[in-house]
Amino acid sequence: METLTYVLLLFGALAGGFVSGLAGFGTALMALGIWLYVLPPSLAVPLVLICSVIAQTSTLPSMWKSFDLSLVWPFLIGGLIGVPLGTMMIASADPKVFKLSVGVLILIFSSAMYLNKRPLAIKFGGRIADGAVGFAGGILGGLAGLSGPLPILWANIRGWNKHERRGIFQLFNFTVLATALVLQTASGLVELKVVWLALVAFPGTLIGAWAGARVYHALNDKHFGDVVLGLLFLSGLTLVWNSLGAL
Repeated sequence: METLTYVLLLFGALAGGFVSGLAGFGTALMALGIWLYVLPPSLAVPLVLICSVIAQTSTLPSMWKSFDLSLVWPFLIGGLIGVPLGTMMIASADPKVFKLSVGVLILIFSSAMYLNKRPLAIKFGGRIADGAVGFAGGILGGLAGLSGPLPILWANIRGWNKHERRGIFQLFNFTVLATALVLQTASGLVELKVVWLALVAFPGTLIGAWAGARVYHALNDKHFGDVVLGLLFLSGLTLVWNSLGAL
């Protein structure tokens, strides 16, 4: 492996781990843009799944007590039902169209929520609606690796505090991405080389996640919300740009 590949691999792991530690999601958003310069998608995508699980596992012990599990379980149940369906849709659906649609949705809602100065606290649908959003996120996660955006937007609309939102982000994404990784491994989609790459990226992922978690604990509710909306906007912009380029 060339020196440049090692450097970019570690830098991507550090950036992805930091954002995951800070917001509870976003490993793919930061790392893929760096890793795809030196790795093919067949290696970069499962590597992102592995590093996401590592980063989120490493920060769980320091945050677990602040999570409200009663808010999380409807998302988890819906997500676990949706992931296999999304995986089965890969053969018949067009992931590019889904990415474009979700990207536009994220851009509109994240911009509107940032410009809105009144706090939102929508109660519509209760836990059934939470489960439906988790189900949709699970389908998108299985289909195109987009498990996070819909539950993240929904959690912000609900008006929950930063610890409650972080619990949704982290536990949902951890569960869905770990499930997707298991399904991909069982389907033979994860090459042995990915394991070696994960070992190389491991230190950067852990250091980044630790640093991001330290920053997270220093943020208040408003600043955390601004960080999440900023990352969502960047995610939507990236999805739209890549989808239009592919089309």
